[in-house]
Amino acid sequence: MPPMNDEFYMQLAIDEAWKYQLLTYPNPPVGAVVVYDGKIVAIDAHRRAGTSHAEVLALLSAYETLSGETAPIDRYDAHAAHAFLRKVPTGFFDACTIYVTLEPCAHEGKTPSCASLLAELELERVVVAHPDPIAGHGGGAGRLSRVTMGVLEEKAHDLITPFLIWQERAFVVFKLAQTLNGRIGGGYLSSRESLEHVHRIRSVIDRLIIGGGTVRADRPTLDSRFDPEGRAPDVMIYSHDTEWDHTIPLFGVEGREVRVSDTLDGLDTPSLILVEGGNGMLEALQDRIDWMLTYLTPKLSPNEITYNTTTTLRFLHTQRIGVDLMIWSQNLGD
Repeated sequence: MPPMNDEFYMQLAIDEAWKYQLLTYPNPPVGAVVVYDGKIVAIDAHRRAGTSHAEVLALLSAYETLSGETAPIDRYDAHAAHAFLRKVPTGFFDACTIYVTLEPCAHEGKTPSCASLLAELELERVVVAHPDPIAGHGGGAGRLSRVTMGVLEEKAHDLITPFLIWQERAFVVFKLAQTLNGRIGGGYLSSRESLEHVHRIRSVIDRLIIGGGTVRADRPTLDSRFDPEGRAPDVMIYSHDTEWDHTIPLFGVEGREVRVSDTLDGLDTPSLILVEGGNGMLEALQDRIDWMLTYLTPKLSPNEITYNTTTTLRFLHTQRIGVDLMIWSQNLGD
């Protein structure tokens, strides 16, 4: 087998980061791969804001693989993880190369600086896809003596596009679930794994927008009960009606704000917005949707309900989730 190149390993890191797209909000998704003597010894990604970054998780996994020992810490506690890695014997990672989809952070925030940690550990190489795009947060690469920048930078840019947009305004994602023949409705279509994924996204967003017709027809709860650490998102119902049946379950969820509005305001405010609904909701937000998240289930259905709006998409990433196919797409308009 021919030797793998930088692009091969970086693609693995990018694919791993896509598994946590949006889930790291307000942080960007980041993936990392550690290679030792031509062998992959760790693949990991940032999971949730405020916890250990991708580089740290990958290095912990690499340590466990190479040493045969389990790190006796909470690996998601960034301060504990950094402290543990700094106590690893000098030279332990000398023959390792780490591939990271985003320039290691130089600043100290809720977590310590990953660039400082990598410089101290003196890895053989650090390979980076995309420079840190936030003013004042860059400079991590400058702390490293053996660094290669720009490997698969365009693909890494797609990965962090939501992060770049929600710095300036709302990043809007339209979620839909449909059968292989494009039908929607008729109860749950997606696998349990897809439902869990949606609920994990709901638990981190700023607001969920849904059409009034869908609320009346489906009487949804719109909580995050399939995410053990989840919280119910605030909901905005887009509707011109002012009278509502407050026995609809979504109104009874504690700790959330439910607002009814006949305007789609608030999209100029930096935030993360998830939209769920049918064709009417898709048409209403046609020009404001950034990405679409599709759960395609391997079923055929005689249900006549579908989306009839014309739009052009650019596929960004696909992956299996349970029996479903999850597709991230950029909305290019009609």
